[in-house]
Amino acid sequence: MSLIQAVVLGLVQGVTEFIPVSSSAHLVLFPHLFGWKDQGLAYDVALHWGTLAALILYFRGDILSLAKGALGRGEKNAGRLAWGIVLATIPAAAAGVFLDDYVETIFRRPERIAGALILFGILLGIADRLGRKEGTLETVDWKIALGIGCAQALAIMPGVSRSGSTITAALLLGLSRVEAARYSFLLGIPVIMGAGILKIRDISPEMLDAVFFLGIAVSFISGYGAIRFLLGFLSKKGLTGFAVYRVALGLTIIAFALAR
Repeated sequence: MSLIQAVVLGLVQGVTEFIPVSSSAHLVLFPHLFGWKDQGLAYDVALHWGTLAALILYFRGDILSLAKGALGRGEKNAGRLAWGIVLATIPAAAAGVFLDDYVETIFRRPERIAGALILFGILLGIADRLGRKEGTLETVDWKIALGIGCAQALAIMPGVSRSGSTITAALLLGLSRVEAARYSFLLGIPVIMGAGILKIRDISPEMLDAVFFLGIAVSFISGYGAIRFLLGFLSKKGLTGFAVYRVALGLTIIAFALAR
């Protein structure tokens, strides 16, 4: 892998992991666009280490509060939210364990990514329009947590978007845009960490060069900026633009596929 490819992929991962447009889709599509060899799912997951570090840094105060709450040493609401996140993580963990091989082969195809981009882009737009947008993290009970967790499990397929599916579900279940994004980000921490641990076995020592870690560093820096951007953006505007982008990108992919 070249230095330029690592930087581009790291930037793509960092920007698109938290914005609901599917980082996995863009990580598959960019090599096709530039004629690069597909870097493989193992490196995609490695790039997630950078965005995981960005999440931990940005939400370090929330993480500490949740940890105390889970141990019964903090606020009751924090404990309930922490165990809700544990519950919501189970569907995605199961999907990662049992569907990993299918993701590596069947789902990493541009036409299937296009379908997921369009379908879940439409759902995102509907949720943004119809959601009550009144709920906060304090209103998330086990039913809401499990519903969002099941939506997160769908994001194992490139094109769905982990942040997109969880924000969509959270909006439909009544959370405000900012609170939906915050819950999505907190919910992503154990899932991204678990996926990173699961894929360590697929990373050979030969891959661990300066270029490998450069991509991770770029994903960390750009990911931190993307978190700050999205939370600030959603406090003022909606998600329609992201939904339109997803549909437009999906249609573009289909048009190129038909023209070949």
